[in-house]
Amino acid sequence: MSTFGGLNTAYTGLVAARQGLDVVGQNIANASTEGYTRQRVTTSAVDASTRTGLMNSGVRPGQGVSVDGIARLGSASLDAQVRGTAAVAGYSAVRANALSAVEASLKEPGENGLSAQLQEFWAGWHDVANAAGETAPAGVLLGQAGAVTTQIRQGYQAVAAKWSSERGSVDTMVAEINGAAAQVAELNARIRQSIAGGGNANELIDQRSGLTTTLAALTGGTVVNRPDGTVDVLVGGNALVTGDTARPLVALGARTLDGPNGLTDPVGTAGPVRVEWADRTGAIPVDGGELAGALSLLTKTDAAGTGGALAEAAAAYNSFATGLAAKVNAIYSTGDNSTRPGPFFGSAGTGPAALGLSVLPTNAAELSTGLTANGALDGSIADRIAQLGAGTVVDAAGNPVRSPSTDWSNIVTSLAVTTKNALRQASLADLTSTAAVGAQLSNSSVDLDEENVNLLMFQHAYQGAARVLTAVDEMLDTLINRTGLVGR
Repeated sequence: MSTFGGLNTAYTGLVAARQGLDVVGQNIANASTEGYTRQRVTTSAVDASTRTGLMNSGVRPGQGVSVDGIARLGSASLDAQVRGTAAVAGYSAVRANALSAVEASLKEPGENGLSAQLQEFWAGWHDVANAAGETAPAGVLLGQAGAVTTQIRQGYQAVAAKWSSERGSVDTMVAEINGAAAQVAELNARIRQSIAGGGNANELIDQRSGLTTTLAALTGGTVVNRPDGTVDVLVGGNALVTGDTARPLVALGARTLDGPNGLTDPVGTAGPVRVEWADRTGAIPVDGGELAGALSLLTKTDAAGTGGALAEAAAAYNSFATGLAAKVNAIYSTGDNSTRPGPFFGSAGTGPAALGLSVLPTNAAELSTGLTANGALDGSIADRIAQLGAGTVVDAAGNPVRSPSTDWSNIVTSLAVTTKNALRQASLADLTSTAAVGAQLSNSSVDLDEENVNLLMFQHAYQGAARVLTAVDEMLDTLINRTGLVGR
């Protein structure tokens, strides 16, 4: 290597050290930036020039250092783990929150719950049986019966309101998904262009990584890396984002639990809640994330309304209202009140049974308590209904009739078990997701102590390269300006 070649070697050292300082400065400046992944300058040694011929002799040093690029110190496997755990955590959290809200609306156990109201209802029948024909116990009973129907109606309405809330969240999530997908497609185009031109796209990749994590949390989407630097995002095996193209989604189906075109409308045209491509019909199988969690709460798989947890809760209220009316009316209708014969509980005939349940007698004179043949003070019918609450009534075949209180207790227990399992799964999923994010951050986040060490290293490297450059300059000065002056 010539003496002049030493200048170039020292210069490449200066360039590499300066580039390293710039990258360290970028890391320090973004130490608290969310989603930023630390970077490092990558270098390689430039080997010695090859010379051949008779005059070639001796060992030659290399020609300096080459700055190959700026590496983004992320981990594809850790990023994939974060996306996967975010999808599970999102799904579990949506279900746990919704079920917890429904469980809270039951007010069980407690004096404001339906169980306590039912106990007062049965006690009211017992008091009427002991004081048949008196106005006060009958009035208390009718008031308590009205409280029971109100409690059932309000419980059902709470479930319906939660259903509508989750239905609205589906629309919100679909809009958020479409927005994030469009941004990923735009970033794909910019990243591909930057890489093709030999530029640095690390910051753009950080932005895209955050968006793909959001999409995974919402849809359970998976990411496929392409050789040109772009990524594809797949939802249920279908491409949501391909290169610089994003396919928008649309939420369709019933918007309310009841009413025309509601989920429980047997002749409605809205159909079940679903997500489809904007340009193609047919539901998309969303298999993870918050969107899948919301859809799992809203579905209805049969005429009874079972399937989704919220639809099942609403169906449980209807089933309980129907069962309560049938069991009480079966006993009450055996009486012969000439003022108002017939059932104790009535229904609207159409619509949800929980909303249409009503008390038909309006005063003591209209209340049937026994058989006329046994006298005006007969309370046998009232006593049998009171015993229904205790679970000691048998049907015509001699089989015990299960108390409506037991039916309600079974509904509460079933929901409590489902909610507890959902909360446990959500807690475990959140712990797993937090651990995955922690592992990702420990690998990719900026360590200021490490950056300070690198800062000193590159600073000294720059100073060393500068000293080499100065030394070579002094050598050249001696060679050019002082050679041949001896003896003058």
